[in-house]
Amino acid sequence: MKRLLIIWTSTTFGTARMVEAAVRGAIEAAGSEVEVDIEHARDATPEKVLAADGYLFATPEHLASMAGLMKDFFDRIYYPCLDRINGRPYSLMVCAGSDGQGTVKQVERIATGLRLKRIAEPVVVITNAQTPEAILARKTLTAADQKRCSERGAALAAGMAAGVF
Repeated sequence: MKRLLIIWTSTTFGTARMVEAAVRGAIEAAGSEVEVDIEHARDATPEKVLAADGYLFATPEHLASMAGLMKDFFDRIYYPCLDRINGRPYSLMVCAGSDGQGTVKQVERIATGLRLKRIAEPVVVITNAQTPEAILARKTLTAADQKRCSERGAALAAGMAAGVF
């Protein structure tokens, strides 16, 4: 059985909602053929990364960068996993106030260094939060954004189950 590892962190629940949708999509698409393992970035270990066959990274964008806990995750697993997960598929989801591209670039550079294979363009959900109150408020996703996240989880899990990647 293939194992999809979802590494995530969320500050205002937007990214958490993205992960929930992706998990639903992955389970619906691959059923029992792919085990979906969900790990918060603070708890994820190199051993979990090494045991997985593919990855979905989900993070909010903070000040044009990935969340600190996600960066900490990559810092902790990078060298123990280097040259040991080459070619494994990954995808990325980012919850951002206005852009998300700073985080996308950071994660893609790290994934390139780990020699992971990107399976699709990142899903970036824009919340349009621009004031301190809106930035700190609990986030919800539109139905369209939930669908995009569900489809990403489904595509990654189905591709893994079929041996496409």
